[in-house]
Amino acid sequence: MRVFLLLLLVFPVLELFVFVKVAGAIGFFPALLLIIAGSALGLLVMRVAGLATALRARESLQRGELPAEEMFQGMMLAIGGGLLLIPGFLSDIVGLVCLLPFSRHFAARELRARAEAQAARQRAFRDDPAAAQPREGLQRPNVIEGEYERRDQ
Repeated sequence: MRVFLLLLLVFPVLELFVFVKVAGAIGFFPALLLIIAGSALGLLVMRVAGLATALRARESLQRGELPAEEMFQGMMLAIGGGLLLIPGFLSDIVGLVCLLPFSRHFAARELRARAEAQAARQRAFRDDPAAAQPREGLQRPNVIEGEYERRDQ
């Protein structure tokens, strides 16, 4: 949490520093136009990516598959578009990296590997026979199995 707070405080200062350096190199108005163009590109990406992700997810559901990959790709596109919307060159660079197909596929592979490892760890603890035994002090609920028939008068 402290890292996030530090990043939240330092990131705007870095963005302003980079903007001043770029504006000093190419001029203020060209730098400002680059920031506006980046925001327009981010808005376009967010609109197109949302619709495309919804269509791909629907096709995947019609085939009877879970649209996890499509949803992750859409999420990465949305994050990239959102970062492009934020004024600043550093956020634009990170947003463009999120939009590149090879970086999205790499992130998807890494996330899938982590999710599979987490699921394996949870299964390992769930299948533990000692965990299946009721703990002392905890009572099992009284369950009476049977069939019934309702007869109204």
